[in-house]
Amino acid sequence: MGKTMLLKVEKLYKDFRLRSGLLGRSSRLQAVKDISFLLPASGSLAIVGETGSGKTTVARIVVGLEKASRGTVEADGIILSPQPGPDERRRRARMMQMVFQNPVMSLDPHQSIGAAIHEVVSFHGLRPPSECDARVRELLDAVGLDLRLTKSRPQSLSGGQCQRAAIARSLAAEPELLVLDEPVSALDVSTQAQILNLLADLKARLGISLLTISHDLALVRQLADDVIVMCKGEMVEAGSVDDVLSRPQHAYTRRLVDAVPEIMGRSSARSASVSDSGASHYEDA
Repeated sequence: MGKTMLLKVEKLYKDFRLRSGLLGRSSRLQAVKDISFLLPASGSLAIVGETGSGKTTVARIVVGLEKASRGTVEADGIILSPQPGPDERRRRARMMQMVFQNPVMSLDPHQSIGAAIHEVVSFHGLRPPSECDARVRELLDAVGLDLRLTKSRPQSLSGGQCQRAAIARSLAAEPELLVLDEPVSALDVSTQAQILNLLADLKARLGISLLTISHDLALVRQLADDVIVMCKGEMVEAGSVDDVLSRPQHAYTRRLVDAVPEIMGRSSARSASVSDSGASHYEDA
């Protein structure tokens, strides 16, 4: 029997309207063009490409932070609404959680990390009220955070500690899928390795699926089984990580791999990234 499909994305498009000049003239940008992929339960898929390739837009559509212009996102056999109401947002939050690039900015500066995690556990009714505090301690322990940091606010923590707290908060919803948007790019090299090891360990222990958005090919090698390469909104190559990164077929993929030749064919604890270009300012088309 084949693997159960957790996520099915089919013929996804996203258009933005760009505004420029003093007169505010607009033009249309097709940021995502005909993207389709499958992610099995307990699977791991990475979407890679340079800044502006459309990879983060795909992730934001999957979790409901952006509305697709066309196409469908299906999770656990249910087609998700492009404009979810409160009830569906709650169901989607139970199903999938996003870990953002900047761990400090993703946490409420006025809320302790313990309170942030407690809020998620309580909101989803995953534990009786009398057990919520114990669940918070369990989650902090699971991500390797000292329990003495429970009452600490994000600004008093290091970037690595904040990202661990953000991961714990995401796990508090007990999702089937974590969407990781450049999860270590804002961290120093030694901390990156620690967070990558944590994510790989959590996937192995919990059987959770991972959808990773990154331009870091070392990260992709460590976290993903399969990879999609995006360029200018389109999928130019897809397959297993070993096949695509070791034997790239498309010229764009070869250029990405050639930009970091020292990591290809061997494991590396340090980060290696393809070059990025500036991102455009845009609004929904």
